[in-house]
Amino acid sequence: METNSAIRQKQLFGHPVGLYILFLTEMWERFSFYGMKALLIFYLVKYHLFSDDNGNLLVGSYAALVYAMPVLGGYLADRFLGFRKAVIFGGILLVLGHIGMAFEGEAASEMADGTIVRDDGALQIFYLSLAFIIMGVGFLKANISSIVGELYEKGDKRRDSGFTIFYMGINLGSALGTILCGWLGETYGWGYGFGIAGIGMLFGLVTFIYGKKYFFGRGEAKDPALLKRKSPMGLNNELTIYVLSVLGCFVVWQMVQSHSVVEWLLMISGAVSLVYIIYYAFAKSDKIQRHRLFSLTILILFSVIFWALFEQAYTSMNLFADRVLDRGTSMFGEIQASAFLSLNAIFIILFAPVFAWLWIRLDKLKMNPNAAVKFAIGIIFAGVGFWMLVIGANGSGDGKVAMIWLVLAYMFHTWGELCLSPVGLSYVTKLSPGKIVGFMMGVWFLATAGSEYIAALLANLASLDTSGGNVTDLAAAKESYTGLFETLFHTGLIFGVILLVLSPLVKKMMHGVDTDTSEEAIVDEKH
Repeated sequence: METNSAIRQKQLFGHPVGLYILFLTEMWERFSFYGMKALLIFYLVKYHLFSDDNGNLLVGSYAALVYAMPVLGGYLADRFLGFRKAVIFGGILLVLGHIGMAFEGEAASEMADGTIVRDDGALQIFYLSLAFIIMGVGFLKANISSIVGELYEKGDKRRDSGFTIFYMGINLGSALGTILCGWLGETYGWGYGFGIAGIGMLFGLVTFIYGKKYFFGRGEAKDPALLKRKSPMGLNNELTIYVLSVLGCFVVWQMVQSHSVVEWLLMISGAVSLVYIIYYAFAKSDKIQRHRLFSLTILILFSVIFWALFEQAYTSMNLFADRVLDRGTSMFGEIQASAFLSLNAIFIILFAPVFAWLWIRLDKLKMNPNAAVKFAIGIIFAGVGFWMLVIGANGSGDGKVAMIWLVLAYMFHTWGELCLSPVGLSYVTKLSPGKIVGFMMGVWFLATAGSEYIAALLANLASLDTSGGNVTDLAAAKESYTGLFETLFHTGLIFGVILLVLSPLVKKMMHGVDTDTSEEAIVDEKH
């Protein structure tokens, strides 16, 4: 048996072995997460015969809760569980959720009078499965990245490249998951697609548990005695957290079915957060802190615009690929619509090193854009992506749209993501007053959650009447999607230009913090 000292000294390609355990764990988790998400809208509108409106809103509510829950999971891990136990618990919930997703039940049918008959029992299992996935992501997503950071001592120059390797696992998992889960689900049956996603998550969980010895005590609870202390429930704090979290899944089970509840929660929490930011800026901050806090708030608000455009990928753009795109002209035969979602992760892998080199080169020339300009360019790129789809649709005549236009759209969207996403979280830590860094991090995730729901509302502008989830009028479908994409193009262009105009003011309000780029991610993490 290897000693702790031997394990600690083990390296692989110059990095701790634990890094590659985390790489594989997160690769399989993202494989399952994005593979399932790629199928979600199709499963709803084709199998359960949801309307486009209801399907989009369900995807939006699910995604909003997924991005809000890590705020709670991160707090519980940091205060009580430690990162490792939080990841294991989240992984178990995710495996249970994906297993439940594989149960299809009976397909919905449409009666002669237009009434839709659905398998309500199977739908309730589906909603509960989503709830387990939402809670599981909450415990796993933020905390596994934290373990990566703890593998390296402070000042270790390998840390940035370690995160680069880790993020490559995220994007690799995303690309493979959308291709394989999508192909199985659309070709052989939804249960196969969701099932392989669950198997992937199980691989990830087993890998993480096996690799515990390679973390050499990192990621453990800060105060083990606190975990053993009794709670008002009569259990120790650790068991109390597990029990309440499982019970919380049943609350989320109901929430994911009630879009209005999710919408009101997002609006109320957003309004309260904004009021508190204004209060803190004037009552608790000096002039420089106040200006920096307001500059961060401006960036967060504009990030909502970007993600609301970007996240059309899983609703309107996914349905566009299925209904309007000519996918049968490839040497591979007909390409599944969901497979196009892999382009984002593939383009990140291809272009992230290019953007990293570009920012470094521009910095040496003293031409590196400030954060506000990068955000603005990202939003404009998102708009240009939709312009590609408008050009393709308008030039397709009476036929379907060529695939190249969707490929170009994803390329521009990825370029936008590479401008905005790597600097986002970095500037939360740089611009927030020290006492509310955690709160502002939560606001960032809350804003992302809100953008997911807004994306669903925007997608509903192109909702279509379908028969069995399929469109019967190609011309009407093209007109509807073209109208939406024109609107989104103008939205990206207008808000991007507005932020460009505001960028000198935003930079001035940062009071020099914008010159420090040391914390920016080298390779973008998949959103």
